[in-house]
Amino acid sequence: MANLLPLPVLLPLLGAALTLVARRRPRTQVAISLLVLAASLGVAIALMWGTHDQGPIVLWLGAWTEPLGIALVADRLSALMLLISSFVILVVLVFAIGQGVADGDEDSPLSIYFPTYLVLSAGVSNAFLAGDLFNLFVSFEMLLFASFVLLTLGGSGSRIRAGTTYVIVSMVSSFLFLVAIAGIYAAAGTVNMAQLSLRLPDIDPTVSLALQLMLLTVFGIKAAVFPMSAWLPDSYPSAPVPVSAVFAGLLTKVGVYAIVRTQFLLFPESPLHTLLMIAGLLTMLVGILGAVAQPGIKRMLSFTLVSHIGYMLFGIGVASGLGLSAAIFYIAHHIIVQTALFLISGLIERVGGSTVINRLGGLAATSPVLAILFFVPAMNLAGIPPFSGFVGKVGLVQAGVADGGAVAWTLVVGSVVTSLLTLYAVAKTWSFAFWRPRAEEGADQTFEIPTLTPSFGRLSDAIGAVVAHERPSTPISPPAPSRQVDRPMPPLMLGAASAVVVFSMGLSVFAGPLFTYTDAAARQMITRDAYVEAVLPQEVP
Repeated sequence: MANLLPLPVLLPLLGAALTLVARRRPRTQVAISLLVLAASLGVAIALMWGTHDQGPIVLWLGAWTEPLGIALVADRLSALMLLISSFVILVVLVFAIGQGVADGDEDSPLSIYFPTYLVLSAGVSNAFLAGDLFNLFVSFEMLLFASFVLLTLGGSGSRIRAGTTYVIVSMVSSFLFLVAIAGIYAAAGTVNMAQLSLRLPDIDPTVSLALQLMLLTVFGIKAAVFPMSAWLPDSYPSAPVPVSAVFAGLLTKVGVYAIVRTQFLLFPESPLHTLLMIAGLLTMLVGILGAVAQPGIKRMLSFTLVSHIGYMLFGIGVASGLGLSAAIFYIAHHIIVQTALFLISGLIERVGGSTVINRLGGLAATSPVLAILFFVPAMNLAGIPPFSGFVGKVGLVQAGVADGGAVAWTLVVGSVVTSLLTLYAVAKTWSFAFWRPRAEEGADQTFEIPTLTPSFGRLSDAIGAVVAHERPSTPISPPAPSRQVDRPMPPLMLGAASAVVVFSMGLSVFAGPLFTYTDAAARQMITRDAYVEAVLPQEVP
């Protein structure tokens, strides 16, 4: 079983090399990418079963004497994240293929999409399996490289600006991460996380606190925690729909995962739990207040993405078994629901011609299937029972009530308010886009600058790059009211979005077994013994 651990990283990297070689053969690129990602999903399923059956699985690389080598480690938490991310990456690629088929032309040079996307997949998998801080740093750098290329597909000025902002923020966080790694190595003589869990309690508490703050700052930037979240709402909406979907679903969760891993493995007696809860409360409220003010669906979803990171910090900050279990459950739920909503925003744009809600209307009559597809994950995001969002939020509220502190109770109230405002934001979007009648010819309405929909390339070249750039609009005097284009939804795009929605409903149906799994994962994280003993059996008394 341990020999499976490198495959979620090696297979996408090998696929990236092969698709780069096959850059002039679109069908070959498609086949390689789908085969590689399907195999990675199969490996993730096997690893999840293996960690559940036999505990943490470890593989040392490089033939170095332990613990000098590179360790890949899978436990219940990392196996769950690996499974969810592998599913999302595969389905989003299918959506992108459908978009490329529907919108391709013969003039695009964007064959770089496939190898870059596979590198992104390898970086995500490596982050979840990394057993030392430097390997985790390498994962973030892989994500940075791939993200910049994917964000700037098409080369428009708006995308270059958004990509530049993203890269600058990411480079600052990477520099801080390197400084933190250097400080940790100087203080403890290792960067292996299992070894650090044994050595950090013996160093000076002030030094330990400073190192913890540096790591939290780095991962807070990656996870878009307030006040380090301003970069996200401008970066993600400008990307192609498949790119923004996988970014929104996964990349911030890698940062949250890193917070969970380091907080509970390296700093279990942290004095910063209250700070995390306060950051979670501010992230919730600031994010959702931004969401309710947005005229565009993708920007609204980007702000809700920031807001709901606060729920995850809620569970991490409470630092109890129930709180951590609910946070892990909510991470899995949010990856799926956020990905679904971004994919559906692409379908809305295809059918309605825009994602600015003032330019939409009557989509429920035009496409009842699309109305249902948006409604289900939207209500799930808002936490309406019996969906998984409600289950996760109830778990977090129970953890806050059990904590009993003033900050925890404030978080409970803030989480309820945020949930109500999320319901308002998504209900307003659904009402404007789907329920209200379409504006009649010559009727008064607010006119928004039309979104630009560039079309890119052949099957392999277009994938992920045919999307409208959504930006804050400027009211002007219209020569005529906007019209919807009522284009049909390509089967692959519709099928991929539907698959993610069905998966989200599966999380609701099987919420009980999933919570049982996350309870076990939380216990494993809090006790730490199984993880440390699996990695360093010779150092555990």
